[in-house]
Amino acid sequence: MLHPDTIAEIADELARADRTHSVIPRITARYPEATVEDSYAIQGVWRDRNIAAGRTLVGRKIGLTSKAMQDATGITEPDYGVMFDDTVYASGAEIPVDQFSNVRIEVELAFVLKTALAGPDCTLDDALAAIDYAVPALEVLNSHIELEGRTIVDTISDNAAYGAMVLGDVRRRPDEIDLRWVPALLYRNGEITETGVAAGVLDHPATGVAWLANKFHQHGSRLEAGEIILAGSFTRPMWVSRGDVVLCDYGPMGSITCRFV
Repeated sequence: MLHPDTIAEIADELARADRTHSVIPRITARYPEATVEDSYAIQGVWRDRNIAAGRTLVGRKIGLTSKAMQDATGITEPDYGVMFDDTVYASGAEIPVDQFSNVRIEVELAFVLKTALAGPDCTLDDALAAIDYAVPALEVLNSHIELEGRTIVDTISDNAAYGAMVLGDVRRRPDEIDLRWVPALLYRNGEITETGVAAGVLDHPATGVAWLANKFHQHGSRLEAGEIILAGSFTRPMWVSRGDVVLCDYGPMGSITCRFV
Protein backbone atom coordinates (compact mmCIF):
# COMPACT_ATOMS: atom_id res chain seq x y z
CA MET A 1 0.00 0.00 0.00
CA LEU A 2 1.04 3.60 -0.57
CA HIS A 3 2.61 5.64 2.24
CA PRO A 4 0.13 8.00 3.96
CA ASP A 5 2.19 10.99 2.80
CA THR A 6 1.89 9.84 -0.81
CA ILE A 7 -1.87 9.38 -0.39
CA ALA A 8 -2.16 12.93 0.97
CA GLU A 9 -0.02 14.31 -1.88
CA ILE A 10 -2.24 12.65 -4.52
CA ALA A 11 -5.35 14.00 -2.77
CA ASP A 12 -3.75 17.48 -2.98
CA GLU A 13 -3.12 17.00 -6.71
CA LEU A 14 -6.72 16.02 -7.30
CA ALA A 15 -8.00 18.98 -5.25
CA ARG A 16 -5.88 21.36 -7.35
CA ALA A 17 -7.11 19.73 -10.55
CA ASP A 18 -10.69 20.21 -9.34
CA ARG A 19 -10.09 23.91 -8.64
CA THR A 20 -8.36 24.52 -11.96
CA HIS A 21 -10.53 22.13 -14.03
CA SER A 22 -7.44 20.33 -15.26
CA VAL A 23 -6.19 16.76 -15.64
CA ILE A 24 -3.29 15.00 -13.93
CA PRO A 25 -1.26 11.98 -15.13
CA ARG A 26 -2.57 8.55 -14.24
CA ILE A 27 -1.86 7.51 -10.66
CA THR A 28 -1.23 3.92 -11.75
CA ALA A 29 1.39 5.07 -14.28
CA ARG A 30 3.35 6.72 -11.47
CA TYR A 31 2.51 4.29 -8.66
CA PRO A 32 1.88 0.88 -10.28
CA GLU A 33 1.81 -0.71 -6.82
CA ALA A 34 -1.28 1.32 -5.81
CA THR A 35 -4.22 -0.81 -4.69
CA VAL A 36 -8.00 -0.33 -4.56
CA GLU A 37 -7.60 0.24 -0.81
CA ASP A 38 -5.15 3.06 -1.60
CA SER A 39 -7.62 4.63 -4.02
CA TYR A 40 -10.40 4.74 -1.43
CA ALA A 41 -7.91 6.17 1.07
CA ILE A 42 -7.07 8.95 -1.42
CA GLN A 43 -10.77 9.61 -2.00
CA GLY A 44 -11.33 9.62 1.77
CA VAL A 45 -8.67 12.27 2.40
CA TRP A 46 -10.16 14.43 -0.36
CA ARG A 47 -13.69 13.91 1.04
CA ASP A 48 -12.75 14.74 4.63
CA ARG A 49 -10.98 17.93 3.58
CA ASN A 50 -14.07 19.06 1.68
CA ILE A 51 -16.30 18.40 4.69
CA ALA A 52 -13.87 20.26 6.94
CA ALA A 53 -14.07 23.19 4.50
CA GLY A 54 -17.84 23.37 4.98
CA ARG A 55 -19.31 21.27 2.17
CA THR A 56 -22.27 19.03 3.07
CA LEU A 57 -22.36 15.39 2.01
CA VAL A 58 -25.80 14.44 0.66
CA GLY A 59 -25.23 10.96 -0.73
CA ARG A 60 -23.16 8.44 -2.64
CA LYS A 61 -22.72 7.52 -6.27
CA ILE A 62 -22.21 3.99 -7.49
CA GLY A 63 -20.46 3.52 -10.80
CA LEU A 64 -19.64 0.82 -13.31
CA THR A 65 -22.67 -1.28 -12.44
CA SER A 66 -23.82 -1.98 -16.00
CA LYS A 67 -22.27 -3.96 -18.85
CA ALA A 68 -22.56 -0.84 -21.04
CA MET A 69 -20.39 1.18 -18.65
CA GLN A 70 -17.93 -1.63 -18.02
CA ASP A 71 -17.44 -2.06 -21.76
CA ALA A 72 -17.05 1.72 -22.19
CA THR A 73 -14.32 1.97 -19.53
CA GLY A 74 -12.66 -1.44 -19.58
CA ILE A 75 -13.28 -1.68 -15.82
CA THR A 76 -15.19 -4.73 -14.58
CA GLU A 77 -16.14 -4.00 -10.95
CA PRO A 78 -18.39 -1.35 -9.38
CA ASP A 79 -17.00 1.64 -7.51
CA TYR A 80 -18.41 4.44 -5.39
CA GLY A 81 -17.84 8.08 -4.51
CA VAL A 82 -19.43 10.91 -2.53
CA MET A 83 -21.83 13.68 -3.53
CA PHE A 84 -21.99 17.15 -1.98
CA ASP A 85 -25.01 19.45 -1.82
CA ASP A 86 -23.51 22.05 -4.17
CA THR A 87 -23.35 19.47 -7.00
CA VAL A 88 -27.12 18.85 -7.19
CA TYR A 89 -29.15 20.53 -9.97
CA ALA A 90 -32.85 20.47 -10.78
CA SER A 91 -34.22 19.63 -14.22
CA GLY A 92 -34.08 22.69 -16.48
CA ALA A 93 -30.79 23.90 -15.00
CA GLU A 94 -28.04 25.69 -16.88
CA ILE A 95 -24.76 24.00 -15.99
CA PRO A 96 -21.42 25.81 -16.40
CA VAL A 97 -19.30 23.49 -18.53
CA ASP A 98 -16.06 25.12 -17.33
CA GLN A 99 -16.58 23.63 -13.87
CA PHE A 100 -15.78 20.16 -15.20
CA SER A 101 -13.15 18.22 -17.13
CA ASN A 102 -13.89 15.53 -19.75
CA VAL A 103 -17.61 16.32 -19.49
CA ARG A 104 -19.99 13.44 -20.18
CA ILE A 105 -23.56 12.52 -19.23
CA GLU A 106 -24.85 9.22 -17.85
CA VAL A 107 -28.47 8.07 -17.47
CA GLU A 108 -29.39 6.76 -14.04
CA LEU A 109 -31.97 6.39 -11.30
CA ALA A 110 -31.37 7.86 -7.85
CA PHE A 111 -32.82 6.50 -4.62
CA VAL A 112 -33.53 8.42 -1.41
CA LEU A 113 -33.40 6.32 1.75
CA LYS A 114 -36.12 6.54 4.40
CA THR A 115 -34.22 4.34 6.85
CA ALA A 116 -30.56 3.49 7.42
CA LEU A 117 -29.20 0.46 5.57
CA ALA A 118 -26.35 -1.72 6.79
CA GLY A 119 -24.58 -4.91 5.79
CA PRO A 120 -23.08 -7.42 5.90
CA ASP A 121 -25.89 -9.44 4.32
CA CYS A 122 -28.06 -6.74 2.79
CA THR A 123 -30.27 -8.04 -0.03
CA LEU A 124 -32.24 -6.38 -2.82
CA ASP A 125 -35.40 -6.78 -0.73
CA ASP A 126 -33.69 -5.05 2.20
CA ALA A 127 -32.66 -2.19 -0.06
CA LEU A 128 -36.17 -1.80 -1.50
CA ALA A 129 -37.64 -1.73 2.03
CA ALA A 130 -35.20 1.05 3.01
CA ILE A 131 -35.86 3.22 -0.08
CA ASP A 132 -38.34 6.07 0.25
CA TYR A 133 -38.56 6.80 -3.48
CA ALA A 134 -36.79 6.61 -6.82
CA VAL A 135 -36.23 9.63 -9.06
CA PRO A 136 -34.67 9.95 -12.54
CA ALA A 137 -31.18 11.43 -12.52
CA LEU A 138 -28.46 12.41 -14.96
CA GLU A 139 -24.87 12.21 -13.75
CA VAL A 140 -22.30 14.69 -15.03
CA LEU A 141 -18.93 12.96 -15.17
CA ASN A 142 -15.89 15.01 -14.16
CA SER A 143 -12.56 13.26 -14.71
CA HIS A 144 -9.38 14.84 -13.34
CA ILE A 145 -7.13 11.96 -14.41
CA GLU A 146 -6.16 11.29 -18.01
CA LEU A 147 -8.58 8.82 -19.55
CA GLU A 148 -6.21 6.75 -21.68
CA GLY A 149 -5.20 3.59 -19.83
CA ARG A 150 -6.88 4.46 -16.53
CA THR A 151 -7.79 1.65 -14.12
CA ILE A 152 -10.26 1.21 -11.29
CA VAL A 153 -7.62 2.65 -8.94
CA ASP A 154 -7.43 5.89 -10.93
CA THR A 155 -11.19 6.20 -11.17
CA ILE A 156 -11.92 5.59 -7.48
CA SER A 157 -9.18 8.03 -6.41
CA ASP A 158 -10.89 10.68 -8.52
CA ASN A 159 -14.16 10.33 -6.53
CA ALA A 160 -15.38 7.77 -9.08
CA ALA A 161 -15.39 10.54 -11.73
CA TYR A 162 -18.44 12.20 -10.17
CA GLY A 163 -19.08 15.85 -11.01
CA ALA A 164 -22.77 16.63 -10.52
CA MET A 165 -26.27 15.23 -10.90
CA VAL A 166 -29.49 16.61 -12.34
CA LEU A 167 -32.64 15.31 -10.66
CA GLY A 168 -36.03 14.88 -12.30
CA ASP A 169 -39.41 15.86 -10.87
CA VAL A 170 -41.22 12.50 -10.79
CA ARG A 171 -40.84 10.40 -7.66
CA ARG A 172 -42.03 6.81 -7.33
CA ARG A 173 -42.00 4.41 -4.40
CA PRO A 174 -40.55 0.98 -5.24
CA ASP A 175 -44.04 -0.54 -4.94
CA GLU A 176 -45.53 1.92 -7.44
CA ILE A 177 -43.50 0.99 -10.50
CA ASP A 178 -41.44 -1.89 -11.88
CA LEU A 179 -38.03 -0.25 -11.55
CA ARG A 180 -36.37 -2.84 -13.80
CA TRP A 181 -38.39 -1.59 -16.77
CA VAL A 182 -37.85 2.17 -16.44
CA PRO A 183 -36.76 3.24 -19.97
CA ALA A 184 -34.49 6.05 -21.08
CA LEU A 185 -34.10 7.88 -24.40
CA LEU A 186 -31.14 10.26 -24.29
CA TYR A 187 -30.98 13.23 -26.69
CA ARG A 188 -28.30 15.84 -27.40
CA ASN A 189 -29.52 18.89 -29.30
CA GLY A 190 -32.62 17.02 -30.44
CA GLU A 191 -30.74 13.97 -31.76
CA ILE A 192 -31.14 10.64 -30.00
CA THR A 193 -27.78 9.19 -28.95
CA GLU A 194 -28.43 6.44 -26.39
CA THR A 195 -31.26 4.22 -25.19
CA GLY A 196 -31.46 1.87 -22.26
CA VAL A 197 -33.56 0.22 -19.59
CA ALA A 198 -32.86 0.28 -15.85
CA ALA A 199 -32.48 -3.51 -15.58
CA GLY A 200 -29.13 -2.99 -17.31
CA VAL A 201 -27.83 -2.06 -13.85
CA LEU A 202 -27.15 -5.41 -12.16
CA ASP A 203 -30.56 -6.72 -13.36
CA HIS A 204 -32.28 -4.28 -10.96
CA PRO A 205 -31.14 -0.70 -10.31
CA ALA A 206 -31.56 -1.05 -6.54
CA THR A 207 -29.17 -4.01 -6.40
CA GLY A 208 -26.33 -1.51 -6.26
CA VAL A 209 -27.79 0.02 -3.10
CA ALA A 210 -27.56 -3.38 -1.38
CA TRP A 211 -24.02 -3.85 -2.77
CA LEU A 212 -22.97 -0.48 -1.35
CA ALA A 213 -24.44 -1.20 2.08
CA ASN A 214 -22.44 -4.43 2.21
CA LYS A 215 -19.31 -2.65 1.01
CA PHE A 216 -19.69 0.01 3.70
CA HIS A 217 -20.00 -2.69 6.36
CA GLN A 218 -16.45 -3.77 5.55
CA HIS A 219 -15.35 -0.31 6.71
CA GLY A 220 -17.56 -0.25 9.80
CA SER A 221 -20.10 2.14 8.31
CA ARG A 222 -23.63 2.20 6.90
CA LEU A 223 -25.89 4.19 4.58
CA GLU A 224 -27.97 6.75 6.48
CA ALA A 225 -31.62 7.78 6.21
CA GLY A 226 -32.05 10.74 3.87
CA GLU A 227 -29.02 9.94 1.74
CA ILE A 228 -29.32 10.03 -2.06
CA ILE A 229 -27.84 6.97 -3.76
CA LEU A 230 -27.05 7.40 -7.44
CA ALA A 231 -27.33 3.83 -8.66
CA GLY A 232 -25.24 3.66 -11.86
CA SER A 233 -25.74 4.27 -15.56
CA PHE A 234 -27.72 2.07 -17.90
CA THR A 235 -26.41 3.78 -21.03
CA ARG A 236 -22.93 4.55 -22.27
CA PRO A 237 -21.58 8.02 -21.38
CA MET A 238 -22.44 10.81 -23.83
CA TRP A 239 -19.94 13.62 -24.43
CA VAL A 240 -21.26 17.17 -24.07
CA SER A 241 -19.84 20.61 -24.85
CA ARG A 242 -20.78 24.23 -24.22
CA GLY A 243 -24.11 25.03 -25.82
CA ASP A 244 -25.42 21.47 -25.83
CA VAL A 245 -29.02 20.89 -24.73
CA VAL A 246 -29.62 17.50 -23.11
CA LEU A 247 -32.99 15.78 -22.79
CA CYS A 248 -33.64 12.35 -21.31
CA ASP A 249 -37.11 10.82 -21.61
CA TYR A 250 -37.83 8.27 -18.85
CA GLY A 251 -41.32 7.35 -20.05
CA PRO A 252 -43.60 6.94 -17.03
CA MET A 253 -41.04 8.69 -14.81
CA GLY A 254 -41.05 11.91 -16.83
CA SER A 255 -38.05 13.65 -18.38
CA ILE A 256 -34.98 15.67 -17.46
CA THR A 257 -33.54 18.61 -19.37
CA CYS A 258 -30.43 20.72 -18.88
CA ARG A 259 -28.21 22.99 -20.92
CA PHE A 260 -24.44 23.39 -20.74
CA VAL A 261 -23.29 27.01 -20.82
